[in-house]
Amino acid sequence: MQKPASHRGKPGGVVKKLTLASIPANDRRVYEMISRADTMGVFQIESRAQMSMLPRLKPRCFYDLVIEVAIVRPGPIQGDMVHPYLRRRCGEEPVEYPDDRIRAVLEKTLGVPIFQEQAMRLAIVAAGFTPGEADQLRRAMGAWRRRGVIDQFRVKLINGMTANGYSAEFADRVFRQLRGFGEYGFPESHAASFALLVYVSAWLKYHHPAAFTAALLNSQPMGFYAPAQLVGDARKHGVTVLPVDVNFSEWDCTLEGRRGGGEEERGGVSVPCPPPFLPSSPQLRLGFRMLSGFSAAHAERIVEQRRVRPFESLDDFAQRTGVSNAVLTRLSKADAFASLRLNRRSALWQSLPDHSPSPLLNVQPVADEPTVSLPNLGAYEEVIADYRTTGLSLRAHPLKFLRPQLDTRRITPAWRLASTGNGRFLRVAGLVLLRQRPSTARGITFVTLEDESGTINLIVRPDVWERHHQAARSATVLLAHGILQRHDANIHVLVNRLEDLSHELTQIETKSRDFR
Repeated sequence: MQKPASHRGKPGGVVKKLTLASIPANDRRVYEMISRADTMGVFQIESRAQMSMLPRLKPRCFYDLVIEVAIVRPGPIQGDMVHPYLRRRCGEEPVEYPDDRIRAVLEKTLGVPIFQEQAMRLAIVAAGFTPGEADQLRRAMGAWRRRGVIDQFRVKLINGMTANGYSAEFADRVFRQLRGFGEYGFPESHAASFALLVYVSAWLKYHHPAAFTAALLNSQPMGFYAPAQLVGDARKHGVTVLPVDVNFSEWDCTLEGRRGGGEEERGGVSVPCPPPFLPSSPQLRLGFRMLSGFSAAHAERIVEQRRVRPFESLDDFAQRTGVSNAVLTRLSKADAFASLRLNRRSALWQSLPDHSPSPLLNVQPVADEPTVSLPNLGAYEEVIADYRTTGLSLRAHPLKFLRPQLDTRRITPAWRLASTGNGRFLRVAGLVLLRQRPSTARGITFVTLEDESGTINLIVRPDVWERHHQAARSATVLLAHGILQRHDANIHVLVNRLEDLSHELTQIETKSRDFR
């Protein structure tokens, strides 16, 4: 597992060491969080498909997580096991077994075969397979990349089940379910191992969100979500996130205690001043790794000099670290000198190789020339600069600046979807976070957008995707027209038209994570 983020605080502070075995089990609050699909960044259950399943399955114990991990797979989906299981779990369909032999195999999954081990046991008890033949069936199920391998067992399975007194309808249904495992199904043992990591990850997210997010950021690139979404999610969970700063940041993202002595507001971002730590809940400090094009070697040099004493000015920083003007410029553009009371423009001016008058003009420099203090950038310019240097902003979301125009076009923000009627036609817009086209979705593409108030899930049918292929494939900002669909806590927009709004935010540089 990723090593935990370092936690800089008072000497002698208590460090809580946790292992997979020492994490408290059966935490009701953790299961409630999972059941709300509040699982961004959580191992195995952060995908669109898993997040859609969680509010329906509502895991309440560890074995529910084992089933959750296994059921959202091509095998159970193709074998038509998902909906029967959910209906039976919700009491919408009776759970029936032909006899006690089948009950013994399928009772813990409500009569639906979900795991490979169950498929093997069914073949033995219902179709008369020998253990060796059942193992051959297991191998066929494991060859999920080679379609049709499992079909060679069809006649033997169905004939064996009917010979043992089971109906042809039951035998055919069981074979179709087992055939689904040829599209990739999970062994129960595998699912249980994954479920343990799911629970531990969710427990950390609930109880230690700052450390959880820091570890995810330090492990990038990985997962379905970019750092901007991980940071945004942490802030929604009450984590204070602090910007990259030459006096406080390390290469990795780290944890800090809260500082006394007040804070200074710079463009809507609270910039902590240097007084000592105070004991409190940790804050997340972004590390130099978040800066585009910045090297670990430069970060190490900065941290090494800072251990001697804090930097007092940009000149002090430049002289002691010896970094090039290119590095000074990169840090200035990232607003990393805020603790030195320098905004972006002032830092950029001071980082220029030589901003004294040219000798060709025969102008002598003025003695004791005052330090130049340039005005801050505008709010939108600050956000643009943030995205260009770190891929995210702690000040505002880019769509906030488009909202007046979007309101004029009657484009619904994400926060209003929960109160919008099912089946209503609407328009939504946002940055494209990810595009995903699972092999089991029959050409449907799932797209996730993000505006300043939350995320929006789109369902794009193949004909709509092709009709608007340029916007669908390449837009960084997308406007979608469609019908709101609501099922329990899941809200989607079934799209019938797409428009590329990238030109509205041409200076914002974002990149979606696409899985096709």
